[in-house]
Amino acid sequence: MGKASRRHRGTDRTPRAARPQPAPFEARPFAGLPHETDWVAMREILPAATAVVTVRPEHVPDGAPSEVTVATVLPLAWPALHRTDGTVLIGTQSGNSSGDASRDLAAQLLAGLAAEQGHPVTTTPQVTADSPRLQDVLAADSGFDVVVHEGFDFWVEDQELEGEARESLERANESIVPTVPMAALPSAYWVRIGDRAHVRLVLPDDEDVATDALARLHAAGEDGLGDGTRLLGAFRAGGLLVPVWDLDPELGAADHEDALAAFGERYRAALGADAPLTAEERRARSGLLSRQVTLR
Repeated sequence: MGKASRRHRGTDRTPRAARPQPAPFEARPFAGLPHETDWVAMREILPAATAVVTVRPEHVPDGAPSEVTVATVLPLAWPALHRTDGTVLIGTQSGNSSGDASRDLAAQLLAGLAAEQGHPVTTTPQVTADSPRLQDVLAADSGFDVVVHEGFDFWVEDQELEGEARESLERANESIVPTVPMAALPSAYWVRIGDRAHVRLVLPDDEDVATDALARLHAAGEDGLGDGTRLLGAFRAGGLLVPVWDLDPELGAADHEDALAAFGERYRAALGADAPLTAEERRARSGLLSRQVTLR
């Protein structure tokens, strides 16, 4: 290697302070947003769902809409889509994963607004510490009412998909898991997977606090949803805990509403307990932790 090559190899003349810093990890990326548990459900456990959000005026380009549809998945796992009718959609389960889902989704949202009508956003730049978060981009009074769909036909509505996008829609509809929102508690969903039925519930509290409360209930034999049900364990998702119950597959979602409401009352009481965990409760906590799975 010549002297010139050795001299320039590895040289970066950009001042260190001016280099973009990586986005910091956020254990609870949706904290501070209304409906934090619904954001976690959309990103982690729902197969086909949408919700509409309002964008702050300063982030809306001329001619772009001020409302954006947040979806679970888009065709071909596109990060965003600006349709020919002017509507913009983003996919919560696609795109970059920087360690801060809020920054990733904000980048997808802004890219979708800036995209030409009739075009998808297939990639987005990697976010940095200077990239805005959803908390910066969304209006303070933005709603987030989740609508669960039986399939992914919301991708097209009155429009037509062709080629790979059409094939992606058909494959997605064939593989969808039947999911029903429950009314007894927020962010609770009944799902059928094969011949099994489950309830998944996104708890709004920090995962460590929620685990303690579940341990108290498990030790007391009060963590079920009635006869023939049992608590299987929990996911860790977006800094929150998502317990999962195994149910009688012969029953539907409506049959578990009262039991879920009663569990909510027991859970709130367990959250308010001041005494340290007993030996039995600590064993129950260890068992719950051994069965926890972290999503992403």
